[in-house]
Amino acid sequence: MSTKDSRIDTYIVKSADFAIPILDYLREIVHGSCPDVHETMKWSMPFFEYKNYNLCNMASFKQHCAFGFWLGSLLTDPDHVLASGTEKNSMGQLGRITKIEDLPSEEKLVGFIHEAMALIDKGIKPVKESASKEPKELVVPEYFTEAINTNPLASETFGRFSYSQKKEYVEWITEAKSETTRNKRMEQAIEWMEEGKQRNWKYQK
Repeated sequence: MSTKDSRIDTYIVKSADFAIPILDYLREIVHGSCPDVHETMKWSMPFFEYKNYNLCNMASFKQHCAFGFWLGSLLTDPDHVLASGTEKNSMGQLGRITKIEDLPSEEKLVGFIHEAMALIDKGIKPVKESASKEPKELVVPEYFTEAINTNPLASETFGRFSYSQKKEYVEWITEAKSETTRNKRMEQAIEWMEEGKQRNWKYQK
């Protein structure tokens, strides 16, 4: 038996006017397709669970809505309805939804939901993307390199740092909004590295 979460009622009501009918429609489709669906809120978004597994989720933003399936990458999609890559991450697997007409047909939506349920029934879990084996490259500005090379100890420390430790220093320097701030941070960085300290040494135990 399906269950509804009052927090999702509140979420929908507080959404932008254009989003309310879209979210209501998607919610109705999910409940109609999956009699045992369970609603909940995760990461401040409405989620629909089936047998204690994430089935799908939806969200509303200032100018569009998003909807996606937890096992979306495994769903059969010959018509390429489901987005992928950067588009998926920014707008959900159904792309930028500003009106109900932007959605696939009800038949396709129901088909996706049923297929996602079948995958959960089989115990299939999301496939984790394998980490890239290519070496990471950190772009170090020339002024940064020239500055630390004036101090052998600081240069040696920076050379020993891991990729993430180097990145912390480089980002701290390059994100400065003025040249004055950048130079001040550069001087501080050299002083810390001369002492063998990482960028966030104050917060380390």
